[in-house]
Amino acid sequence: MKPASLLRRLPVSPRLRDPRRHYAVHTPGAPPPMMQVFNSESKFLQRERAAADAAASRNVDYLRDELAARVCDRLLDINRHFPAVLDLGANACNVARALTLSPPLTTRISSFTSADSSPTLLHRDVDLPFNTLLPRHSRIVLPLPDSAPLPFAPASFAAVVSSLSLHWINDLPSLLAQVARILLPDSPFLAVMLGGDSLFELRTSLQLADLDRRGGVSTHVSPLADVRDMGGLLTKAGFKMLTIDVDDIVVNYPDTFALMQDLQAMGESNAALRREMGGLSRDVMVANEAIYRELHGNEDGSVPATFRLIFMIGWTEGEGQQKPLARGSGQVNMKDILEGGGIKGVG
Repeated sequence: MKPASLLRRLPVSPRLRDPRRHYAVHTPGAPPPMMQVFNSESKFLQRERAAADAAASRNVDYLRDELAARVCDRLLDINRHFPAVLDLGANACNVARALTLSPPLTTRISSFTSADSSPTLLHRDVDLPFNTLLPRHSRIVLPLPDSAPLPFAPASFAAVVSSLSLHWINDLPSLLAQVARILLPDSPFLAVMLGGDSLFELRTSLQLADLDRRGGVSTHVSPLADVRDMGGLLTKAGFKMLTIDVDDIVVNYPDTFALMQDLQAMGESNAALRREMGGLSRDVMVANEAIYRELHGNEDGSVPATFRLIFMIGWTEGEGQQKPLARGSGQVNMKDILEGGGIKGVG
């Protein structure tokens, strides 16, 4: 039998008949496709539901309020006047409220804008007294999804701050580039976000509980950026004079059920795109409580939860800004200094 007739008799795979299968094409010079890690719609609904119960939402503001105060302290260290400041991902305007607790800082800001994609959370505290203590305070609802362009003109802000919101952004490189675009030259971007090994206790205990009760592992805690990634992203976005550091805040809870209840009331529940739908089963939650206490429990009966925070400051390029010397322009050989030879011509 000839090879051609043999091929005619072989069954053809349905995949070869499917006309929808084509070569993938990427235009040279075009930006790479964005990787979707989080479900933006689910995160929006989680935050809206959480903010709808204003009393419960305010009760879990302890982490946001603490970090808002730290962001304000870092902004206070910059000795200049800010005509316009943007709080990107403002949540319930926690940074705006913290500004009223630092009178020297409020006098150095002419206009403050709080922007967030959740209108219910953004306007949750619109009737509280702190709103009248700021010189000019406005609220702007950001468009969805999070990849949508920011609705601000180029070079319109003297500073941009962000507290506990960047960890839910799918396209961080694009957002950081937009932040650099809306900043004036020689202006700071100050941010803090969850990252790295945040809630590592909950991650490990849930994985072990899944293995014990279900024989497999599912994603119950959303993935987070690492501190090593943020320096490269800020540099790629055009920021200069970077300062990035990490700090841990450990909060003690009576049990894991209280921890997960607080996360839900914050609007910080899992929103990974490929997460398992339907929530945790009772068996897994009970096993998680026992494993969490065994591995991480405190002597007083409480359980700790670690929030790893990435603080970052970057500056847009401007005249008179300090810059590193050109590569190869150094006049001192570090080898001579380290080996005890000193600097030639000195001493």
